[in-house]
Amino acid sequence: ADKTDRYTRLIEDVIKSGQRTKVLMLSATPVNNRLLDLRNQIELITEGDDAYLADTDGIPSITHVTRVAQQRFNEWSKLSDFERTTESFVNAVNADYFKLLDVLTIARSRKHITKYYGAASGTFPARRPPLSFQTPIDLDGELPPIAELNDMIAQLTFAQYQVLSYVRADQRRKYEDRYGDTWGKDFESQVHRTTAVANLMRINVLKRMESSVNSFRITLRRILDGCVDLRARLDADASGVAYGTEGLEDGFDDDDAEEFEAGGKVRVDLRDVDALRLGQDLDFDIQALRALLAYADAVTPERDAKLVKLRDFIAGKVRDPYNPGNRKVLVFSAFADTTAYLFEQLAPWLKRELGVECAEVAGNSNRTYSLKLPRTTFENILARFSPVSKELPEKQRELGEIDVVFATDCISEGQNLQDCDCLVNYDIHWNPVRIIQRFGRIDRLGSTNAQIQLVNFWPDIALDEYIQLEGRVKGRMALLDASATGEENVLEAKGNGEMNDLKYRRQQLQQLKSEVLDLEDISGGISITDFAFDDFRVELQRYAKEHPGALENSPMGLHAVASIPDELRGDVKPGVVFCLKQNDEGNDPRDTNPVFPYYVVYVSGDGEVMTKHTQPKPALDIMRAVCSGHPEPIAELCREFNRETRDGTRMDAYTDLLDDVVAAITGTQQDKGIESLFSLGEVGSGTVMGFNDYSLVCFAVLR
Repeated sequence: ADKTDRYTRLIEDVIKSGQRTKVLMLSATPVNNRLLDLRNQIELITEGDDAYLADTDGIPSITHVTRVAQQRFNEWSKLSDFERTTESFVNAVNADYFKLLDVLTIARSRKHITKYYGAASGTFPARRPPLSFQTPIDLDGELPPIAELNDMIAQLTFAQYQVLSYVRADQRRKYEDRYGDTWGKDFESQVHRTTAVANLMRINVLKRMESSVNSFRITLRRILDGCVDLRARLDADASGVAYGTEGLEDGFDDDDAEEFEAGGKVRVDLRDVDALRLGQDLDFDIQALRALLAYADAVTPERDAKLVKLRDFIAGKVRDPYNPGNRKVLVFSAFADTTAYLFEQLAPWLKRELGVECAEVAGNSNRTYSLKLPRTTFENILARFSPVSKELPEKQRELGEIDVVFATDCISEGQNLQDCDCLVNYDIHWNPVRIIQRFGRIDRLGSTNAQIQLVNFWPDIALDEYIQLEGRVKGRMALLDASATGEENVLEAKGNGEMNDLKYRRQQLQQLKSEVLDLEDISGGISITDFAFDDFRVELQRYAKEHPGALENSPMGLHAVASIPDELRGDVKPGVVFCLKQNDEGNDPRDTNPVFPYYVVYVSGDGEVMTKHTQPKPALDIMRAVCSGHPEPIAELCREFNRETRDGTRMDAYTDLLDDVVAAITGTQQDKGIESLFSLGEVGSGTVMGFNDYSLVCFAVLR
C-alpha cells in the first residue's frame, strides 16, 4: 500500500474505531518540508476534526491556521538573505500557528534537557573538537585536481537522460498528448523535467566522486554503458528507446532518490529526434566519460589517499582510544557503493592487524566480516555494535562484539548507538542537518563515554566551490515545478545567480569545520524551540510546586527591578517588560496574539517598543536573561527605584512607557492614564480601545 493508504488506515482503523485512542507522537522533524506537514500529524490526535481546538483554545479551524501559515511562509521565503531571519519569520507568520504549536507540541532541545533535567536523566558526553581531513584522490598525484574533474563533469550533456529534448518540433505534439499527465502539461514542461533529471545526474556524479573513487568508477561505467547503447541504437535506426526515472535512484543518496518517486518511463521514437544533434552529444559524452573512467581506474586501493587516511585514523583510534577500552568507530557514507568498498578494503586488514571486527549496514546489504550471526539483519549487527544501549542479553554477547560499522544514512535517524564514541563522515552531506543527525547516534543523554569525537572528510577543494551546487538546486526546482503541487519554490534564485539557500549552507558547513552544532544552532534554520514556551512552563511549574498558592494569591501590579549584566548591555537597552491583560476577552485577536488575553512587551527607557506585542517570547527571553539567578530583591536597586518614584507615588516616566506599549497594541495614541495606575492595576480611562481596556498584571524594570 502507498503512504496515503497507510495513513488513511491508521486514521480509520486505529484512531477513529473502537474506544477513544490516546496518541503520543515522537518526531525529530514534525515540520519537514512544509508547514502543512503539521496538520497531517495533528489529525492523528484530533481524529480529523478540524474544529477540535475551537472551544478549548480558540482555534476554530486547524486547516485554516496551517494554510495561512504556509502562504505567509512562502512569502517570507522570497526575502533576501539579510531579511530572511527567525525574527522576520515570527513576525510574518500568523500567531495562531504558534498557538497551535504550543498547544500540541513539546519541543526539547539539547540545551533545554541539560538545563532543566540535570543529572537525574544522565548527562551528555563532552564533545571533542571535530577533526577535519582534506585529502586528494590519488596518493601518486597523477590525477587532475578535483576542480578540473568537476569542470569535465559539468560539461557532460547526459543526453541519454533527456532524449525528449531532442525531439523535432514537428513531432512534439504526440509526446505532449502522451505524457501530459505525468511529465508536464505541455512539451516545454516535459522537457524541463527531463533536463532536471539530467542535472541531478550531473550533481550525483560530482557527489559520488567526492564520496569515493569506487562509487565514482561504478557511476561512470553505468552512464558510459548507457551512452554507448543509445549511440548503437541511433546508428541502427532503432524505432524507439524507453528512458525515465525508474532504476536511476539506485546510485543516488536518499535525498536525491526521493526526486524519482514520481514520473515513470518516457518512450521516444528515435525516428522523431534530431539524430545529428543527439549523436554529437552522445559522442562528446562517450569521449569525456572514457577519459574520466581512465583516471578513476588508475586509482587502486593502494593509491586511494582517502581510504589510506581512514585506515590509519581507525588504527590510531583503536590503539589510543578516547575512552578506556573503547575501540568503536561508526563510519557514515551517503552511498552503499562506498560502504561496500570500505568494508571490502578495510575489514580484512583491521581484523588481521588489530583484531577488530567490522560490519556493513546499507539498507538491503548487511554483513559482518568473520563474526557469525544467526541472521545478519541490521538490528542484529547494531545490537552487537552497541550492546549496552541496545540491551543485548549477556548470553548473546558471548558471540562477540562488532567494533567498526560502515553505514549509509538508513541508520542516520532513530538509532541509539551510544556505546560508540567516534563517528566519521566519510563524505560530507550537502545538508548540515544530516551531519548533525548522524552524530546524534552517539551524542546521546546517558552515554557511558566521557567524551566523543566527530571526524569529517572534506573534498580537496575550496569550500566555496564545493557548496556552489546551483545546478543541483535548479534540478530540484524544475522537478518541483513540473509536479504541479501548487507550492511556490522556497529555493528561489536571486538576481546574482547564486541560490539563496546555498549561502546558509556555506556558513553552516564552515561552522562544522570548527565546532559540533546542534540543530537549534544552525544559522538560518528555524526550529519549533524558537517559538515554544516550554522553558518558561517548566520554570513556572517548578515555582508553583515550591511556593504553593503564591501566584494565585498575588495582587495585580507586582513589579521588580533587575540589573542588566555587563555581557548583555550591548544587546539589551534599559527599559521595562510589561505584562498586560485585556479586560474584554470577547474581543479575541488570537490570530495575532498566541497568549491572549495577555500581552508581554519590552519597551526601552526612551519609549522605543523593542518587541512586538504579537510575539511575547522575545520579551520573556530578555527578561529571563536579565533576571535569572536573582530570586531575591536587589536592595540597592529597590531603594534607587523607590527614591526616583517617591515610593511609587510619581510614576510619570513609567506611565509614559506604558502609553507607548498600549499605543503599539491598539495602533492609536491614548491619553495618559490616571496617576494611581501602577498601584491599583487598572489602566487609565478612555472611550475606545485604550487604557481602560487593559489591566496591568506586572512589570520588570531592567537597568
